[in-house]
Amino acid sequence: RSPFRPNPIGLSCVKLVGVEQTEEYGWVIRVAGADLLNGTPIYDIKPYLPLSDCRPDARAGFAEETAEDHLEVVFPKALSDLIPEDRLGGLIAALRGDPRPAYQNDPDREYGFYFMHFDVRFRVVDNVLTVTEIEVR
Repeated sequence: RSPFRPNPIGLSCVKLVGVEQTEEYGWVIRVAGADLLNGTPIYDIKPYLPLSDCRPDARAGFAEETAEDHLEVVFPKALSDLIPEDRLGGLIAALRGDPRPAYQNDPDREYGFYFMHFDVRFRVVDNVLTVTEIEVR
């Protein structure tokens, strides 16, 4: 659940609905309340232990500190006009969330990522992200 994930493995607390043996898949574990897509593999299951897992006094630590960190986005109109109106808000939200690798903060570097079929290029200086180029791919 870290905002800086080293791998694509997630963690969910789920309710065990049942276990059954099927001809097609063998043993199947059925769960409810998972925040994952249908067909996502579950690699490990551990029991919920209220004594050790229920932490009402727990804090989010660095994840809480970064949850509200957002960049100011400067998006020149000539470039934002290239993005479909119904997708522009999503792109700005992604940019506000700082799509750079967490270990990089070079104000002289131009960063980029793909959004839909657009190559979006930008620079970040003092928590201000400025879109520098949009190229259709």
